[in-house]
Amino acid sequence: MKGRRRVDIVVVGAGPAGLAAATAAAATGRRVLVIDQAVRAGGQIWRHRSEAALPKQASELLARARGAGVTFAFGARVVDANSPQEIIVDFRGRIAPVGTEAIVLATGAKERFLPFPGWTLPGVTGVGALQALLKSGLRLPGRRVVLAGTGPLLLPVAATLATDGADVLLVAEQADDSKLIRFAASMLSSPGKLIDALRYRAAFLATPYRPATWVTRADGDGQLRSVTLSERGKTRTIDCDWLGAAMGLVPNVELAQLFGCDVRQDGIVIDASQQTTVAGVWAAGECTGVKGEEAGLVEGFIAGAAAAGDPHDTGRSALRARDAGRRLQERLARAFALRPEVTALADEATIICRCEDVTRGQLDPAWSQRQAKLWTRIGMGACQGAVCGPACAALFGWEANAPRPPIQAPAIGGWSEALTHEGIQEPPRNS
Repeated sequence: MKGRRRVDIVVVGAGPAGLAAATAAAATGRRVLVIDQAVRAGGQIWRHRSEAALPKQASELLARARGAGVTFAFGARVVDANSPQEIIVDFRGRIAPVGTEAIVLATGAKERFLPFPGWTLPGVTGVGALQALLKSGLRLPGRRVVLAGTGPLLLPVAATLATDGADVLLVAEQADDSKLIRFAASMLSSPGKLIDALRYRAAFLATPYRPATWVTRADGDGQLRSVTLSERGKTRTIDCDWLGAAMGLVPNVELAQLFGCDVRQDGIVIDASQQTTVAGVWAAGECTGVKGEEAGLVEGFIAGAAAAGDPHDTGRSALRARDAGRRLQERLARAFALRPEVTALADEATIICRCEDVTRGQLDPAWSQRQAKLWTRIGMGACQGAVCGPACAALFGWEANAPRPPIQAPAIGGWSEALTHEGIQEPPRNS
């Protein structure tokens, strides 16, 4: 490896928390490098086809970061680390070490997929993945769509689909009515979020929203044709063209684990200054627990300033916002906890690991994740267990294996860039 470069601070992730951290760190005069595998800033929450389409808050924050001299490396990913002071980065196929004094992890969260019969059919995606496809150019006017999963993400995705002209047939939430009512009541102290929820619901008002409902199987002949759902103890089948199905979000903690940071089920362990249990490593945003962009922004500013050695006096309003985000994290976990029925949907033939074609029948719940990997190759594919790992944790209670480099598979040349710039063409629908 040649071309070693050195900066003062590396921020991994260019979403809200990462941009905030980079801005705060660069404001102290430090040299800051932001690494993100996407082709432009924004992360999943602010993902858009062009920077001109970014929300005002995002574009202003990005302008502040650039004005402070932040360097951005897009289409790049951390694949290994010799230590927190030297990481190995894949810069679009060119592997190079980067030396740094401090690292801020703003790696976000990913969707949790719980396998069910038919979940690998074309036309079945995650809830958030479907939203990402729309933001990347997919258009679904007139197409029949079902959303099924858990958590507040269902609402904005349904609203986006309806606004785009899709025929949203049903939004299914696995949590029951009592939990949703308690969650809504707990949000009375956050009227802005309640207003957002009502605005999203108004956008798909003609679509039924059904608590205590979840997908049990998907069927089709090489393409999704219908989904079967359990709805309050009854079974119903709906013909549809697309299904968005995922059971909430889980923090991306693999890089933190590689550094040796303590990690819990709900995210990376941090202190009041957002520092992890490893010296020189800070973390902010959804990787420390799913709590929303507002708290992520505050955590990013705190982490960036602390990593730069300038733990300035954070204002009371910012601390209140962070504390509110952490309380929201706890409420989300309680309200949208997985019910046992959705972790028991996979039959013996259901694929659990899509990369290595490992089925439920090949796995023994009495194993550990490592044993399963040795016996069946589960988690050894291109995604390195990013999909099947959280699924197995929910299905069998397995603890994740310690990550091994490369943390992420090398990029397939040009695909991510083409995805963003050219959009995605839907496969033709059979007549």
